[in-house]
Amino acid sequence: MKLWFNLLCRDIDAQFAFYRQMLDLPEAVQSRSAIYRALETPTFQLGFNAAAAYELLGMADRRPTPECVSPVIAYATFMVETPARVDAAGRSVEALGGTVIKPAFATYYGQWQVVLQDPEGNVFRVACAALPVGATPARL
Repeated sequence: MKLWFNLLCRDIDAQFAFYRQMLDLPEAVQSRSAIYRALETPTFQLGFNAAAAYELLGMADRRPTPECVSPVIAYATFMVETPARVDAAGRSVEALGGTVIKPAFATYYGQWQVVLQDPEGNVFRVACAALPVGATPARL
């Protein structure tokens, strides 16, 4: 099974560029269309849909208004190889137009992670299954 996860975007090109730089992932060139861009690995595709996708998918009534701040009901976690990559994501997000919601920290389950927001307000995490040298898991 391969997961395809899609974001409905105001600006698919800007969102595509943000995640491409943030995660250093290649484009899924074969998936490119007038209303879609995607990044891809052997195990997942991260897609960016233009607003026209609301109508295409029968969700026109769910399209957010410009003044709407959407609640966070789902978020992606991108698992990277090292705690240093987690730290690098936290350092680079603001330069790319995003925001740090919670700086890198040790979780109670032994991961090192940072909670971030992209330029359109979508929340995501970058995490590693290992802690940096000297860090210990947080306590609940």
